[in-house]
Amino acid sequence: MNHQLYVDFPLDETNQVLTNLWFMKVIAQYGSPDYFFTGYFRVNETSRLNRSILASITENDTGRPVFAQMIGESIPDLVRTAQELCRDNIAGVDLNMGCPAPRVYRKNVGGGLLREPEKVERILAELRSTVSDRPLTVKMRIGFDNTDTFYEILDKINRHNIDLLSLHGRTVKDMYHGEVRYDLIAEAVKRVDCPVLANGNINSATNAQEVLSQTGAAGVMVGRWAIANPWIFNQIRQALRGEIITPVSLVEVRNYIDRLCQTPNSAAIPVRSRSVSYGESRVGYLKMFLNYIALLVDAEGHFLRLMRKTQTEVELLNLCDRFLLGDSNENFALAPYSKI
Repeated sequence: MNHQLYVDFPLDETNQVLTNLWFMKVIAQYGSPDYFFTGYFRVNETSRLNRSILASITENDTGRPVFAQMIGESIPDLVRTAQELCRDNIAGVDLNMGCPAPRVYRKNVGGGLLREPEKVERILAELRSTVSDRPLTVKMRIGFDNTDTFYEILDKINRHNIDLLSLHGRTVKDMYHGEVRYDLIAEAVKRVDCPVLANGNINSATNAQEVLSQTGAAGVMVGRWAIANPWIFNQIRQALRGEIITPVSLVEVRNYIDRLCQTPNSAAIPVRSRSVSYGESRVGYLKMFLNYIALLVDAEGHFLRLMRKTQTEVELLNLCDRFLLGDSNENFALAPYSKI
């Protein structure tokens, strides 16, 4: 079976930068997924297509198709936005019914839609009649705070001929904690007619291989762990071919961090972090990435703890040099250390 690899980065008010065109290009340097998903276009009565997100479609030179992701609940505006997106060269239109951020689901969008199966029915019906010349896909979780509506919504996925389902095996209230219900992903594979992507804590090539075997899914969707390890897609391909996974040296990881420092708008980001909010300084910006990367650097978590205490960019990069350039023979972990 030729499994497909997709990347969909988590998006909220603090890490929008992780989903933009520039970061897609960085990821592509290490081995692209087969498809990208954009950050989500927020859809409401007054919304217009976000130019930064749109650039990840119109200016994307990674050579990989891009799905345009929408989040909203206003049916006329979802239809309008889908029509606008279909004017561009997109791989398909994706409806987000899985975002677990409270500020999102409280507006009855993202994962909040899972509480209203009949509303989902109406949305899918209208979008399916609108998006007729390319794939219409859905991203969802197994439920809001329980799985009571899980099978009902899967049947609606079938009824409206959705082309691809990305299924995160946790509830919305679980967020990113607790057990991932890969058994329910396997149930979805059996129940729906379209391909299913397994999502949820796909953190290594070995893990991806196990999940694909357990669920029978057509592929995996990787989110946070592609930020930690942009080599993960090539590693998954190697594992699926039965090859030995090529190790990544910590020196290569240090070079990756240098690329993260070279964001096109870096000159406009304040240097220090004490006088501005986390994520608005260059130190905070790099820490957004390093919070993930550090989980594969050392088993004791020393790098993670010291990294979080740094206050200046120079201090932070010197710490990176100390941990990542000290031994040229030391390799990045193939999976995150479990006890950090």
